[in-house]
Formats: sequence, C-alpha cells, structure tokens
Amino acid sequence: MKNVIIFLGLVFMATLFSCESGGESKSYKLDNPNLREVVVKEVIHTSSYTYLKMKEEGDVYWGAVPRNDNIVEGNTYYFDNYMEMENFPSKELDRTFDHIYFMQSISDKPFPSAKNMNADKKGSTEVGNMEIRNIERIKGAVTIGELFENKSGYEGETIKIHGQIVKFTPAVMSKNWVHIQGGTQSNGNFDLTVTTNNVVNKGDIVTFEGIVVLNKDFGYGYAYDILIEDAILVVEEDSLPM
Repeated sequence: MKNVIIFLGLVFMATLFSCESGGESKSYKLDNPNLREVVVKEVIHTSSYTYLKMKEEGDVYWGAVPRNDNIVEGNTYYFDNYMEMENFPSKELDRTFDHIYFMQSISDKPFPSAKNMNADKKGSTEVGNMEIRNIERIKGAVTIGELFENKSGYEGETIKIHGQIVKFTPAVMSKNWVHIQGGTQSNGNFDLTVTTNNVVNKGDIVTFEGIVVLNKDFGYGYAYDILIEDAILVVEEDSLPM
C-alpha cells in the first residue's frame, strides 16, 4: 500500500510539473503547430528591416522582419512564416549572419495558422490575414489561375500579371520580392511570387510584366516551382480593363 501511495504521489508531481512547465501555455500548438515562441534579447533597426537576436528554449539565433519599431527587448513573441538563410550579408550593418530567419511578421500573442483563420471564409483568396477583393481582368494579362493551370506552356515567355500586392520584401539578394494575387486559382495555387527592382506597397493593385521561370532555386531556402523574374511595373495607361 505504501508503494502505491508513493507511486500516485510521483504521478501527481509529474502532472503538476508538466502543467507548470507550460502545458497549458502551449495549447496554441493545437491551432498552429508551426508557431515558434521566442524571447527577444537584442533589437537592431535598419532602414528596411528590424534584426532580432532571439532565444527559443536553449537556442539563440537571429531573425529579421520588415522594420517594426514596436518590438521590445526582453518580451516574448511568436512567428510561423519564415525562410532560413545562411551566410546572409547585411550591407547596412556591415556584417554577415551565419544563419538567420527572415520572418513575414511577428506577434506578441499566439495566433492560429493562416489555414485555420481562413477555414470559415468562403469565396475569397487570402494569405495571412489579408482578404483579396475581386480584381478586374485587363487586356493582354494572364490570370494567376491560367498561369498555374498551364505553367509549362508559359515557361520562358514574357507575360503580364495583374493583381493585388499581399506581401513586399525589399532588398533580399539584390531583388525586391513581391507576392501578388488576383482572385483566381488552379488546384489551390493562388499566390504568385515576383522579383523586381520596383517598389510597391501591400494592398496596391498593379500590373507586372516579366519572364516566367520554372523550378528556380536561388539557394538559401529560396526555391520556386514558378516565378516571374525581372518584372517591371506596367504604366497604368497601358492596363485598360477588358
């Protein structure tokens, strides 16, 4: 009987320790298993990015987000959408990061995955929290749905793409990186990546003209089944509705 009491006591202590070690605080993993929790140890701002030295459990590493003046050193933050890069040189900081995460965004509170956030929304195309409104088709442009439907047929061609900017990341590998959507899709593919020297803003509705490239791998974790490269903005007067 004494052994049974000791055993039950050990089980109780193990359960209590598990709860106190963050069992409840990690419940957000049910909504977003990819979410990572970090404590910011150092903050460095540049003109385009905010660099963060972060601690995740026993690991310490660097990350970067589009410039955010609201991040506070010592606070806990969460992120889930990122790209890993090695030997990344920052010209403004005059240093090379052996390993760094480029994050789409960072939050001071846990949040569900984009898939779960969008599960109850009908008839809209989204990335993250952004909902794409209907985009009017223009003359001479290929829709994103058409491009994904017949990507091999467009390989190497110069085409026009019209849509709304859902993400803009400047000055990575000497390129600006754009995600654009137009309200069309093929087999669940609705978001197109474009590289350009032009500067745009999230929410802008634009027309790009560029070259269709398939199976492009830049290294550093930048690999794409389909990409529009060296795109330029088309003057609005040339983008007349059909």
